Amino acid sequence: MVKINKPQNINELIGSWSGGKDSCLACYKAMQMGYQISFLLNLISKKYQRCCFHGIQKELINLQAQLIGIPLFQKEVSDDMDLYEKEFKEAVTSLKTRGAKGMVFGDIYLEEHRTWVERVCQELEIRPLEPLWQRTAEEVIEEFIGLGFKAVVVSAQTELFNKDMIGRVVDRKFVEELRKRDICCCGENGEYHTFVIGGPIFKRGEIAITKSQVIRREGFWPHWFLDIQDYQTIPQNKSI
Repeated sequence: MVKINKPQNINELIGSWSGGKDSCLACYKAMQMGYQISFLLNLISKKYQRCCFHGIQKELINLQAQLIGIPLFQKEVSDDMDLYEKEFKEAVTSLKTRGAKGMVFGDIYLEEHRTWVERVCQELEIRPLEPLWQRTAEEVIEEFIGLGFKAVVVSAQTELFNKDMIGRVVDRKFVEELRKRDICCCGENGEYHTFVIGGPIFKRGEIAITKSQVIRREGFWPHWFLDIQDYQTIPQNKSI
């Protein structure tokens, strides 16, 4: 993959958006490099109406986009992972017709993810941008926190985390606990997932979770999940 140092005639980018910290920081970094993020692409389960990998309700992802001020494109996908690539390509192709020429991803060090991104983007004839690629997980999480982004843990593997870790704010104390447990600070292997509630790109306000419940779910592996049941928006001038 070509290392990106400055804008190279790409004005319309899609942000691959899960609602979590890595996709958020990647979009922010792309903006800082001079790129324009014109769309956020989020894939949701057709059956559950929740974000495919993080399990967040589609309404909360919509709220994030509204507070950031970037149009959100949500694509419903099936539960059959064999169809994931086809449905992903359909979504990106739709945004290409609206002018998108590249796409931002939040991968850090997993080669299999980068290889997939490069292949699929080549087939779609768009340019992939990976602003976080080959940085250490420690550098990424430190920058995320240092910039003033705010995120909470919304799911985590039961084998690695206790129930009381769910709903925790991602701060330096949390990161230090991960280091002591020898867990990747960014959860790059799916150890945990987050939901961003505020930060530098949230120009119109932040999100306050007012009611939630931690539940255990089975799946690819057993995991804790934060079911966000109520929330409110905090205007920007009141969240500083």
